[in-house]
Amino acid sequence: MITKDSFAEISPYDFSSAVFKDIAKKWMLIGTPDTKKGRVNAMTASWGGVGIIWNKPYAVCFIRPQRYSFDLAEKCDKIALSFLADAENSREIYNICGTKSGRDTDKIKETGLSPIDFDGAVGFAEAETVIVGKKIYADMIKPECFLDESIIEKSYPGKDFHKIYLCEIEKIYVRK
Repeated sequence: MITKDSFAEISPYDFSSAVFKDIAKKWMLIGTPDTKKGRVNAMTASWGGVGIIWNKPYAVCFIRPQRYSFDLAEKCDKIALSFLADAENSREIYNICGTKSGRDTDKIKETGLSPIDFDGAVGFAEAETVIVGKKIYADMIKPECFLDESIIEKSYPGKDFHKIYLCEIEKIYVRK
């Protein structure tokens, strides 16, 4: 059985990853507790990043307000980003978590994912890497702030702009 002890904690400054490839091609799961339903939810994300801001290592993720995960993320202090160990064979998991809503589907039960509490954030045993971050800044993407308006046409034809969550990376866990 894989538990948190199956992962080693590393410093964000020691983290080496092909992060562009991992997020854009492999994807990631944003795990959130669903206390109202007494379970966990997971949402697939293919937008995000890591870096340094305000002299802190951070991870950024984006969630649209109509997603069930949005309401759950709003209630959390921490967010975990989980990168599944076998991304190619996990495509079905990512597809379920990206196309079905936690409002009417228990995605954890349907996918067989195994949630793990990573310091108050929801990660998954199937991950090779889990980034745990404390939310430090959040704001809605504003159409009037785009300098390249073609992005709105391409990414937001329904004007359903994401909320951006900047999370100070507290810990990164990698599978031992």
